[in-house]
Amino acid sequence: MSNLTRWNPVSEFEDLINRYNRYFGLPATNGEREGKDLFRRNDWAPAVDIKETNEAFVIDAELPGMNKEDVKVTVHEGVLTIQGERKQESESGDDKHHRVERVYGSFMRRFTLPDNVDADSIKAKFKDGILSLTLNKAEPVEPKAIEVDVD
Repeated sequence: MSNLTRWNPVSEFEDLINRYNRYFGLPATNGEREGKDLFRRNDWAPAVDIKETNEAFVIDAELPGMNKEDVKVTVHEGVLTIQGERKQESESGDDKHHRVERVYGSFMRRFTLPDNVDADSIKAKFKDGILSLTLNKAEPVEPKAIEVDVD
């Protein structure tokens, strides 16, 4: 299954700065300047495993601490989109957080589907923080020969 992603050097640089800031405990930049989001970028994206069998492709996405209601899976024009939001627990006035390493917020992952996937037969299961998508393969379409008359 091929997945083409357009390279954005500004996003790469922003990601590098955010990793540096996290290492030293500084706030992330998130591409924000004066309240405006200059480069729309997610703070996190779930890790995925993609495997292929003879009958299907299987995508397993790690979504710890989330419920199936927090996740939306769509297919549009040959692109599979997994999106959702991991919400941070509300803080009470008595709690003191000494360290917060888990990432919260919205995410989106997109995958270009190969031509041999039957988009109408995609099945999703959510168990123990793992979203498992099964994308059944379609029968290959045989090329149709057209006879051309030459005058």
